[in-house]
Amino acid sequence: MRAKTARHTAALSAALAGCVAMLPANAAEAGDDRGQGSKQADVGAVAGIAVGALAAGPAGAVVGAGVGALLGDRYHRQAQSTAVLRQDLAASEAERARLAESVARLDSSLAEERAHGEQLDARLAHTDELGLDVSFRTDDDSVTAQAMSPLLKLGALVASLPQAQVLVAGYADPRGPVAYNDALSLRRAECVAAVLGAAGVARERIIIEAHGKSASAADDGDLDAYALERRVTVRVQLPSSTQVARRE
Repeated sequence: MRAKTARHTAALSAALAGCVAMLPANAAEAGDDRGQGSKQADVGAVAGIAVGALAAGPAGAVVGAGVGALLGDRYHRQAQSTAVLRQDLAASEAERARLAESVARLDSSLAEERAHGEQLDARLAHTDELGLDVSFRTDDDSVTAQAMSPLLKLGALVASLPQAQVLVAGYADPRGPVAYNDALSLRRAECVAAVLGAAGVARERIIIEAHGKSASAADDGDLDAYALERRVTVRVQLPSSTQVARRE
């Protein structure tokens, strides 16, 4: 009986030694690729050997080693997949947080623009005047560089008010023939209208008038008064207005 037990023990020891020799020399960490050893696979193999040996002797130890290694490796792969999913989830949460922050900034910008638009509408609704005058040199119809910037700004404002129209009226001082001054005042008004168009105002929203020297009230020889009459007036007509707004 003792001899049989000794033989059984010797066979078990040999099986254990063989199975242990089959295990990887160095266990891999959690990031190892499939097919390489892992700590979980090694632990499963050793546990399988022990359980198999106790249950069915040396043959059971060999089978238990294989089953234990397979189960341990499967657990190792599941742990890897879980880690990758956690990383992806963390990245998704971070991206969602960034998107939420961007949406919040956009909402804030839209609210500011809406408030600015409401302030502008209130300002326009309570004003009786919106426009400017453009002065010209004697016998000249070109818009000066000094007048260009305010004209462009006014044009941009009118372009943002789809229902508004612009009245552009040209004038001349009393010197020279009537027909010549009528044509000169028209050219001046058309040059101003062209600048407004460059700022975005549609041509059909611009009303052009030419008054020549018909509105002149300057005394003969009054050069300062003449300078005031060489002009183009630009007036914005708002939707609620029944007449062109006039400057005080």
